[in-house]
Parts: sequence; C-alpha cells; structure tokens
Amino acid sequence: MKQILKISLLLILISSIGSVYGQNAKKHLKAGQTFAKAGKYTDAIEQFTRGIELDPKNTALYVQRATVLEKTGNYKAAAEDYDRAIVFTPPKSQADLLYNSGRLYYLLKDYEKSKEQLEKGLKINGKNLLAHQALAKTLLALGQTDAALRSINTSLNIKKTAENFYVQGLVYEGQKDYRNAESSFDRAMKARKNYIDALIAQARTKVNLNKMSEATSLTSRVIALEPRNRDALHTRSMIHVKNLDYPSAINDISTILVVNQEDEEMFYVRGTYYQAFKQHQSAINDFSKVITLNPNNANAYFARAKSYEEAMNFQAAVKDYETLGRISDGDPRARRLMESAQSRLFELNREQNPPEITILEPAPRDRNTIDIPLTKNEVEFKGRVRDESVIKTIKVNGVEVPVKMEDGFAVFSSEVKTLSKESINFTATDIYNNERSLDFAIFRTEINPPAIRLIAPYAGDNNEVYLNSNEPRLYIEGKIEDQSLIKSIFIEGATASFKVNDLNPVFSATIDILNKNNFTVRAIDAYGNESVKTIRLNRESLAFQEDSPMGKTWVVFIENSNYRSFASLDGPGNDVTLMKSALANYKIHNIIHKKDMTKAEMEKFFSIELRDLVRSNQVNSLMFWYAGHGKFVNDVGYWIPVDATRDDEFTYFNINALRAAMQGYPRTLTHTLVITDACESGPTFYQAMRATTEEKSCDDWRSTRFKSSQVLSSAGYEQAADQSQFTRTFANSLLNNTASCIPIDKIVTQVNIAVSRTGMQRPKFGKIQGLEDEGGTFFFVAK
Repeated sequence: MKQILKISLLLILISSIGSVYGQNAKKHLKAGQTFAKAGKYTDAIEQFTRGIELDPKNTALYVQRATVLEKTGNYKAAAEDYDRAIVFTPPKSQADLLYNSGRLYYLLKDYEKSKEQLEKGLKINGKNLLAHQALAKTLLALGQTDAALRSINTSLNIKKTAENFYVQGLVYEGQKDYRNAESSFDRAMKARKNYIDALIAQARTKVNLNKMSEATSLTSRVIALEPRNRDALHTRSMIHVKNLDYPSAINDISTILVVNQEDEEMFYVRGTYYQAFKQHQSAINDFSKVITLNPNNANAYFARAKSYEEAMNFQAAVKDYETLGRISDGDPRARRLMESAQSRLFELNREQNPPEITILEPAPRDRNTIDIPLTKNEVEFKGRVRDESVIKTIKVNGVEVPVKMEDGFAVFSSEVKTLSKESINFTATDIYNNERSLDFAIFRTEINPPAIRLIAPYAGDNNEVYLNSNEPRLYIEGKIEDQSLIKSIFIEGATASFKVNDLNPVFSATIDILNKNNFTVRAIDAYGNESVKTIRLNRESLAFQEDSPMGKTWVVFIENSNYRSFASLDGPGNDVTLMKSALANYKIHNIIHKKDMTKAEMEKFFSIELRDLVRSNQVNSLMFWYAGHGKFVNDVGYWIPVDATRDDEFTYFNINALRAAMQGYPRTLTHTLVITDACESGPTFYQAMRATTEEKSCDDWRSTRFKSSQVLSSAGYEQAADQSQFTRTFANSLLNNTASCIPIDKIVTQVNIAVSRTGMQRPKFGKIQGLEDEGGTFFFVAK
C-alpha cells in the first residue's frame, strides 16, 4: 500500500513539473509576442527560443519565431522553424505551415525544396490561392513554364484575383508570349488600382512589344507613386536605352545605387550603359565594383576586358580574358576577343629565341637515337615544346601535327609510319618564325613482353599459390623468359634479386604477406616491354598439410583433346573435370592442369619445369593423370602429343622418356603415381604386376613413409574408349569413400571389377621400371 502511495505521489509531482514547464513556455510566448509587436526582434527571438527549450513541441513558438526571423531577413532559419512546426502538427493541419515553408525556400532560391513543400500543402488544401501563386512562381524559376501555367490557371479557376492574373502574366512573359502577358497584366491592373508589380511588368511587356510610349507612361506612373522603385527605374532605363538616351538611362540606375551600394546587378547594368556611351573608364569602374562584389561574375570580366581594349589597355584586357577562360571555359566570343587583343600586343612581345623541344614517348635513348619496336609499322610520338611566344606549327617528318596547351607547354602527338624509315625529324616554329629542329636515328627493338614464371612457391595456370605455413614472410623464386635482357623485376613494388646480364634470369625475393591475399610480380625488359602478373595467396591447405601422412601432395593433369592429325576427343576434358571434382574432398595441395601439349612442351615440362617445381616446393607425393590418345609401337608405349603425325613414331612422346625424367626428381619425392587413361599404352612402363595383398591402411607408417613408384593404365594393347568407364569408376571410388583415406590398391580393385565387365579394357597396375619402390603405396587422404 505504501509503495502504491509513493508511485501516485511521484506521478502527481511529474505532472506538476510538466504543467509548470508548459506555463513557463506560454509566458515566453506572450513576452516574445509583446517584443515583436514593439519591433524588438532580437528580444522576441530570445523569448521564443527560451520557450522552445522548455516546450520543444510547441508549434506556436516555432511559428512566432519564424515570423520574426523572416522580418530580420533570416529566411533560412525561418524556413527551418516552419519545418520543425510541421513535425509536431497533425498532417491535416499542415497546409499553411507548408505554404510558408515553400514560400521562404523560394526566396532562398532553393526552388526544388520550395516546389516540394508547396505541392505537399496543396494536396492537403487545394484551394489555397497563395500556395498556387507561389508554386507557379517556383515552377517558372525552374523553367517549367507549362506546369507553372497549369498551376496558376487552377488558381484562377478558384478565384479571379489581381494576384492570380499578375502571376499568369509572369508565366506568359517567361514563355515570351508577350501578347497574352499584356492581356493578363491588364486584367491584374483593372482588378487592383495602382498595382505596382503589375504596372512594372506591363511596362516590360510593352518594351518587348515595342510600345515605348505606353511603357514610358507606365513607368512614370509607378515612379510618381514610388520615386525610388528599383524595378521601375530599371525598366525606364531600358526604355531610354532603346531611345539611345544613355545619360537618362545612367541617371535612373544611379538613383537605384544611391539607395543600395551593394547591388551587383545594377552596377553591371550601369557599366554596360557607360560602355555603350563610350565612357570606358566609368564602365571599367562599374565592372570592377561588380567583380569586387562577386569575383566569379564572368560577364563582368568579359565586359571590362572590352572596355580595357577600347581604352587601349591591352595587357589588362588579356588578363581579364585569361581569367574569363578559367571561370567560363569554352566561350567562343571570349576567345575571339582575346585573339584580337593579343594581335595588338604581337609586335610589343616580339622575341628571337627558338623553341625548346622535348620528346616524351618513346623516350630517346640518347641525343641521337630513338628505339622503335622491330615489327611496329606505326608509332605514336608524343612531345612538348616550350617557348616565350605562342607556337605556330609543330611538324613531324615535315607533316604539321595538332597542338594543345597544357601547363604552359605546347603538347603534341603524332602517329608516324616508321617501318621503312631510318630517321625521324621534329621541327617547332613560333609565331615570330623562330625555329628549332631535332633529328633522331631509328634503332629497331623487339616488342614481346617478358614471360613471368613462378617456381617456388608454384603458381599454376590459375595464378594461385597454396601456402605451406602461416609465416608472415614468403620466399619467392621464379624465372623470366624474354628475347632481351631484363631491366627490372619488382615484387610488391620492391626490387627482386637477379643477374642483370643473364638472358632469361632467375629471380628471388622475400616479401611480407601478413594480411595479404595476393602479390604482384612486374618485369620490364631493356626496351620497356612490360608484364605484370598478380598471384593469389591460398591459405586453405594450411589446415590439413601438417597432419597429412602423404605430406605435400600435387596432382598433374595432362589433357590432350584437340589433335591436328588424330581424331579429336571429348572424353579427356570431361574426365579431368570429373576427377577434379572427386579430388576436391581430399588433401591435395596443388593441381597443375596442362591442356593440348605438343611433344616439345611435354618433354620440357617433365624433364625441366616439373622437376624444378618439385624441388623448389619440396613436394612429397606426386600423381600424374594422362587423358588422350596413346600408342603401342614396336614394344614401346607412347602418349600422343596434339601435334603428332599419324604413322610417325618420332613425333610421339615415349613413355620411357617420362620415366627417365622422373629418375632425376629430388629424393624428397616419396610417392609417385602415374595414371594413364589412353589406348595402347603397352606394358613397357611396368616392372612387374603388384601381387594382391591385404588392404593398406593410412595408419601403417611403412605404407606412407616407404617409397612407392606405381602406375595404373586403363588399357594395355587394347583400344581405350573415349567415354571412359575407367575414369568414372576411379572417380566414384573417391566420391563414395567414407573412410579417412583410400589407398590406390583399393581403387584398382574396384576399377578392375567395373572395367572388366565391359570386355573392352584390361587395366594394368604395377611398379614403374627404373624408379625406386620400397613397397609403400599412394593414399588419397580425406580432408
């Protein structure tokens, strides 16, 4: 009961405090209204602000403060107060607030925001005449005259008022429809006597209709009512100019400027009148005042330069034209006048120094020689010329080329046919006919970019490296192949180590790879030919590398399908894809996939490239998979390269050559497995068929640590099928395996059973002749 009583007292206290705050806010509202009525706007704003601090949701305080802020000329703050009031006002009651907000944004020249607010208000109250008028003016300011006309016509349909007719006339005037504008302004003036804005607008319209007498009468009528009315005086000055009465026109604008010494537009207008009246120093003074008020007024620079020209001050004119060029790029009139001024300065600036020519691309080897790629018929030459004067012409081999100015230089480029040329000439001439000529002998160079090959760690055709450890630094070794000497090699921007005088040099570097996903190798030869290779870093294998009993395991696929003399095959591509999918769930650290290899490529790859890769990357287990045509001729088995010729044994790849190459592989290689899915492989690759033994286990350290050199062939003397049952069974054995590993012996058993049923092939499994085999075996270890 006591607890309930405490809560009740607390609620009463909170209610009382809220009531006190509300009362205090109302006191500030009344005080602010009193100050505002007395014209003490600063005090009024302070009172409204204090009230808002006490009651932030009191819309009356925002509206009152906005009203006073507008009277002080702070339209932006006033518009923001109306926007705040809108937030705390129910949607159906927001129409007047939205109108006032939109009206103020129009005065701020934020026409898009003005349009948005006014359209929202009209959706709530579509009969608000003032909102329709304000929206029409806003649309007119946005150049949307058709929409503006629809808006004001809607307002006129609601009520035909002087203001509506006046705004309609403004829209017609914006459309240059002066006849209809004249009619609308007439109706506005009939609806309201001495409607100043309509009288001035009608005067403008009469000027556009060349009714000068009527225009003069209208402006005089306004000036009689308001002697210093800016728009009336301006309009009357336009009438005086039409009548070539420049003194009277100048006097009218001067009357305006007596009231407002910061009126940028009127200073510009009076400057143009002085200019037309040939009083150029007075014009220059007025244009200078405009530029002081607004340093980016392009029209003022343009007009002042013209008066400077007329006053024979060409240096000042050129300076104004140059400034105009920076702030009003591409003005053709400014360019023409600038050329006129410069022609008058021509003789005053005459000099006798020849131009300075610099060839940028291709950069000359020395003062007398330029290197050109050997087979290139056309070369783009780029250069620049510096001179005290304007460059008249630049010629390359006697042909004039286009020139443009950049950072004070005359810049040129030219495509030149160089295949049959021994030399090239560049000649530059300035406007005073000072001339310089350069001659270069052409030296022919090769054009092929260097080939970058990573040896350690190995990056396959997919430019991906499988990392061996989490070390933050990585040792990189590779080789560059090129026709020319190599000038520089960069790895991640750092210079790699290599012998600069060696052709096709080996390079090395140690780089930081912490938090990096790739690194870049860049090689440039002596003639500027450049190659860039980006290598991705794959850390996926780190998790299973250390606990794999097979050690670092690589797989090499040789896929020969597109033969030149033999029938092309569809099977190898499908088989390799299937095998890659099957191996995805096993601890394979890297896959090398070679396609459509020629005999020379096969010999080089097995004898040199793969040997170096196995050595540099310390590979422990290596599986080869060959898919393509095979042959057995004169007791010798062959793999058929894609460039082999039918019935020409010399063009085949001898399997014994593969065995001989593997004999040179490093001793770190413990397990070698060769799988050949080709017809007529022959028995010569085998030493002896392996006897059937008990199934091997991954836990048997002898099987994983003792060397093995094994071969499995899909066929002996028989023709192999393009659609390989051998491969499907091999892949299914891997895919359907649920154990932590599967030995090749078990896969052989399953393949033998499946393939033998077809009656087409008899797979062969045995040791590789000439390679060390200690009775171990090749395991596929699951991830």
